[in-house]
Amino acid sequence: MFLAADADIWRYQPHPEVWLIIAVVIGFGYWVRHVLGPKAVAEGEPVVTRRQTIYFIVAVLLLWASSDWPMHDISEEYLYGVHMIQHMLITLVIPPLFLLAVPEWLARLIVSPDGTSGVWIRRLTRPVAAAVLFNVLIAVTHLKPVVNFSIENGVFHYVVHLSVFTGALLMWMPVVSPLPELRASYPGQMIFLFLNSVLPTVPGAFLTVADNPLYRVYDHDVRLWGISTVADQQAAGLIMKLGGGFYIWALITFLFFRWVNRNDRTLRPGAADIVTEPAFVVDNDHDNLTFEAVQSAFDRAGEPVAES
Repeated sequence: MFLAADADIWRYQPHPEVWLIIAVVIGFGYWVRHVLGPKAVAEGEPVVTRRQTIYFIVAVLLLWASSDWPMHDISEEYLYGVHMIQHMLITLVIPPLFLLAVPEWLARLIVSPDGTSGVWIRRLTRPVAAAVLFNVLIAVTHLKPVVNFSIENGVFHYVVHLSVFTGALLMWMPVVSPLPELRASYPGQMIFLFLNSVLPTVPGAFLTVADNPLYRVYDHDVRLWGISTVADQQAAGLIMKLGGGFYIWALITFLFFRWVNRNDRTLRPGAADIVTEPAFVVDNDHDNLTFEAVQSAFDRAGEPVAES
């Protein structure tokens, strides 16, 4: 009986709707790079960088892997723990990769302050609005009626995933926005990520300590690898609470050391004796140095201090 169930679980199930989504994403990337970009970017400037191309490829591959067979089918029909891994990918990993893949010129076209959509995107990506929207979506999508109905109704299932993915894109904008003015400072990013790591621990803890099945759609006799419904549920809670938490804290640690390293360069010994005001201000990831900026810095610095 167990072997028969195993064979049924691993049956191949095609998902042409997923292939269509992936094809549209790849097609959009090709159009941006080869059609729109050359018209929008000045001659001699790269349409996209090599790093942005790598981010895009990795994001597309992860989106495909998390949405197609077998992860999609196992997460939807058998193991809530696998569903939680899928959830982590489409909220914490794939959205920031896509944002890192977007060149600044394209982001300015999409988020133009002159357009209605641009105005709304700028409002919704403010830290408070983005955090509230994302965490409300996370809380709602883990309610029992929502989980049960989303598994039973394919259309609603995709609506839930699209809503969470969109909310995640907005949530990540204060951290990895292609537009410098929409990113928070390093301390702001760290506080923002910390606050966003707190609320998901609540449903995660609830899943971990529950000793009865919470979602009836996962409470059936066909068990993958012999994992019981309660054990699967507890694993999902640990993935949400610890896996997501460790991931966010790793990013916070990275941002902290990046911030400290930048301050060390700015406040190195002797710098206060040479320059009494910032020579020039640059963005976190757009340190484009120009001759005019260097000349202006030297003019403000004055004569060099003689060494004793």
